[in-house]
Amino acid sequence: MGKCYSLDLRERVVRFVSAGGSRREAALRLGVSPSFAVKLVARYRNTGLSLPAKQGRPAGGGKLGRHRGFLIRRVQEMPDITMPELAGELEAAFGVKTSPASLSRILCKAGFTFKKNAAGFGAGARRCQKGASELGRLPPPKDAA
Repeated sequence: MGKCYSLDLRERVVRFVSAGGSRREAALRLGVSPSFAVKLVARYRNTGLSLPAKQGRPAGGGKLGRHRGFLIRRVQEMPDITMPELAGELEAAFGVKTSPASLSRILCKAGFTFKKNAAGFGAGARRCQKGASELGRLPPPKDAA
């Protein structure tokens, strides 16, 4: 996502246009796009502010936003439920198909932590480690010589 122009630059564009300059002239002189200058001055005239508008999606949206309470209740009732099981329950109850990763993201934002197994590791698949080739999982490395 792009960054907003500084407040100082925004104020200079507004001052230049307020002093009688054109929007396109302000853009050329201050090194911004004409579109930015036109939209900024219009925003300033409508709201009286030269602050940037909020970027990104509004919080709580998406297809899972309205089912957030259901998901949290189910995890509190059954703390050892897996994400695929939770996805199945959501589909059975509301007809909403979703991936376990999406459920995990919404529950992490709600304050739930990643479930650990008895050994203290994450319950998901582990990546191959240094000695994995000795176990027959990876082909032996090719000689460079």
